[in-house]
Amino acid sequence: MHEMSLAGGILRLVEQAAERERFDRVTRLHLEAGRFSGVEVRALRFALDAIAPGTCLDGAAIEIDEPPGRAWCLKCDASVDLDERADPCPQCGGHRLQPTGGTELRVIDILVND
Repeated sequence: MHEMSLAGGILRLVEQAAERERFDRVTRLHLEAGRFSGVEVRALRFALDAIAPGTCLDGAAIEIDEPPGRAWCLKCDASVDLDERADPCPQCGGHRLQPTGGTELRVIDILVND
């Protein structure tokens, strides 16, 4: 499960921010895991909950948005939303699509207590 290593990386990033910005506890962690990111959101949430005790994430509310994948259709010259990478263009039915968004896993914001 690579979500456990992703959760560890997120925790390290938050701990580095805590050291740099001098806060002790996170009350809310807001993430974005795009539909094409390859992240299983339920598994990531489970992993974050599993590693949180005893860290600055202990007790934090974790929100994870899942924006759709975006792609540029080379056939009809349009930017479109897709649910799955293998889906055809919803406008023309073509399969010559270049992903342009929804591939990211990122921290949107962190709400903290001093």
